[in-house]
Amino acid sequence: MLLRKISYFIISFCAILIGLYPAIYFIVDRKFGLLASKSDLLLADILWNTMFYTHIILGGIALIIGWLQFNKKLRVKKIQLHRKIGKVYVVSCLLSGISGFYIALYATGGISPKLGFASMAIVWFFTTLFGFLAIKNGNIIKHQKLMIYSYAVCFSAVTLRIWLPILGNIFGGFLPAYRIVAWLSWIPNLFVAFLIIKYQFKLSK
Repeated sequence: MLLRKISYFIISFCAILIGLYPAIYFIVDRKFGLLASKSDLLLADILWNTMFYTHIILGGIALIIGWLQFNKKLRVKKIQLHRKIGKVYVVSCLLSGISGFYIALYATGGISPKLGFASMAIVWFFTTLFGFLAIKNGNIIKHQKLMIYSYAVCFSAVTLRIWLPILGNIFGGFLPAYRIVAWLSWIPNLFVAFLIIKYQFKLSK
C-alpha cells in the first residue's frame, strides 16, 4: 500500500512537471531543446507549427489530468467529475495523437525516430479511442485496461526526458540517443502497463 502511494505521488509529480513544460515555449526563445535541430524553413511552416503546438499543449493537458483518473476515491465518490475529466483527457489525447503523428513525419534523425514516434502516436490514438468506446458500450473492465495503456503511452513525455540525457551520455550525442529514445520512451511503458493490468485485475477476481 505504501509503495503504491509513493509510486502514485512520483507519477503525479512528474506528470504535472512535464505537463507544464510546453509553457516554456511561450516564455523564452523557442529554438531550444528538440526545436534546436529543426530548420528555419520548417519552423516557419504554419501547418507544422499548428500541429506542433496542438500536440504539446493538448498532450500536456492529458498528462496533467490523466493520473487523476486512476484515483479510486474519485471514481467511486465523484463519478461525474471522473467523467468530465475523462472527456477532456480523451479529446486531448486524440487531437494530440493526430498532430503527433504529423510532426513525427518530420522528426530529426532519419527513419528510426520517424517510425518510432509515428507508431507511438498511432498506439496512443487507438488505445484512447477504443478505451472511450468500451465505456460507451458499458464494458468497464476493457475501458480500464485500455486507459492504463493509453496513459502509459502519454507518460512517454516523462520517460523520454529521463532516457534522452542518459542515452546521450552513453552514445556520445543527441542524434544516436534520439533514434533509440523514439522507441524506448514508450514501449517499456506498455510492458509496465501490462504488468500493472495483470496484477491489478488478478487481485480483483
